[in-house]
Amino acid sequence: MPYTVSNMDYLNNIIEYYDELYPITESQKKLFTDLIQQKMPAHILRIGCSTGLFEHYLARLGHDVTGIDTSKEMLESANRRRRMPNTAIRFFQMSSIEMTRFLGKGFYDVISCINDKLLFVRDRTLMRKFFYDCRQLLSATGTLVVQVPYFKQLPDADTVPLPVRENIRVKLTTSLTRRDDTWYMQQSLEHAGFRQVPVLRDAEVYPVTVQDLKEFAREAGFTRIELYGGYDLSPLSDDSSSVIAILQ
Repeated sequence: MPYTVSNMDYLNNIIEYYDELYPITESQKKLFTDLIQQKMPAHILRIGCSTGLFEHYLARLGHDVTGIDTSKEMLESANRRRRMPNTAIRFFQMSSIEMTRFLGKGFYDVISCINDKLLFVRDRTLMRKFFYDCRQLLSATGTLVVQVPYFKQLPDADTVPLPVRENIRVKLTTSLTRRDDTWYMQQSLEHAGFRQVPVLRDAEVYPVTVQDLKEFAREAGFTRIELYGGYDLSPLSDDSSSVIAILQ
């Protein structure tokens, strides 16, 4: 999930606030706990782990956790969390394109790519590779969990706003813009009472649809495809802002 050099610089603007804007919810904890309840320890891989908040939570439960991300700055934040010497957790600067070269095939019980990170797999060819590679890395009974914005079909408009994330300190606004049939993400952080600062500028993305998810998953060999409107496994509906895909 590559970013340009300038976008890597901009990402520094969000690191301080990332965990507040992308918190771990109780329904998220329950979903992953249910998926790994029969395995102790479970082998878990997070693609696009950012600051590693959820990974450290899972490692404290006794699981073996790996996180990968392309941002050196995000991974530095993830590594600063290391306070329990006996936890099995590691972070690597790596894109999803590279992961089957360096990670163990058939090793992982759960792989996840959440917080809209899948969009940065930039086109259909790379998206197909992503699902195929995840299937190769998973154990025979392993599960892939993906969360993306809910696009029923590729947007007709050239600018598409995504849901705003905010807390008492900051507001994160995100939109997709299309130029020459290529989609880009624009993201800005607004401090209370201050001007906006950039987080992402023209980061190339692919707004993957529900139909895409089903197609790529089947092609990669997943036979169980479940789609939900949230981590609480609520039904996917027209009011859903995101889709949770659970693939086995």
